[in-house]
Amino acid sequence: MADLKTIAKSNVTMLSSNQYPGRGIIQGLTPDGKNLVQVYFIMGRSENSRNRIFIEEQGFVRTHPHDAAKMKDPSLIIYYPVRFFNNIHVVSNGDQTDTVYEGLKNGTSFENSLKTREFEPDSPNYTPRITGLIDLDDKQCAYKFSVIRSSFNNPEICERFSFVYEKPIAGFGHCVHTYDGDGDPLPSFSKIPYIIPLDNDISVTMNTVWGCLNKDNRVSLLVKFIETASKKVDIKIINANT
Repeated sequence: MADLKTIAKSNVTMLSSNQYPGRGIIQGLTPDGKNLVQVYFIMGRSENSRNRIFIEEQGFVRTHPHDAAKMKDPSLIIYYPVRFFNNIHVVSNGDQTDTVYEGLKNGTSFENSLKTREFEPDSPNYTPRITGLIDLDDKQCAYKFSVIRSSFNNPEICERFSFVYEKPIAGFGHCVHTYDGDGDPLPSFSKIPYIIPLDNDISVTMNTVWGCLNKDNRVSLLVKFIETASKKVDIKIINANT
């Protein structure tokens, strides 16, 4: 059986060959075991989707129009992909970040908050809602993912998947994204989260994942390092529109 490094390297090749994975999340642990990691990237095919950048706001990150005059429908493309509450860090591909964030402030669990949401109403794609969570105070869980999708682009059937990782694997993260590839309609992500290598250097991790994304479709990417000992957070952002 292939070792994890070989599998992770193969998965990097798979991601690199995917013309349109859409929006994606990676969560994991650096090789030295010092930092939990969240990565989020967005891609775009339309001018409206590509007209975006990431902006950091006091530890939160939001999408923002690169050229406000060209912005058309902001409803599904302007949101906070990254928020935190106390020692809980949330990342998602839409405004369900706010759903989870507000739920946490009111004592509602990650899972119960997301029960109020379904896939995005962007017919005919019905883009999955993918969400990740790292709770530094939860000693029974390193990180979680939620994937909410339609069944084969059928808007009448909502499927919900939860992935819980009790212990991280140093040097690796798990990756989910919205689409299996390009198409019309876009095919929803149908895999389980797959292994991706991580680096101790936040900039190396950022550039490695950015380099995996199709140059014609990539828009923005952020990497968030959360130091487990001090709980200090470091965020780096790269935007195609600079």
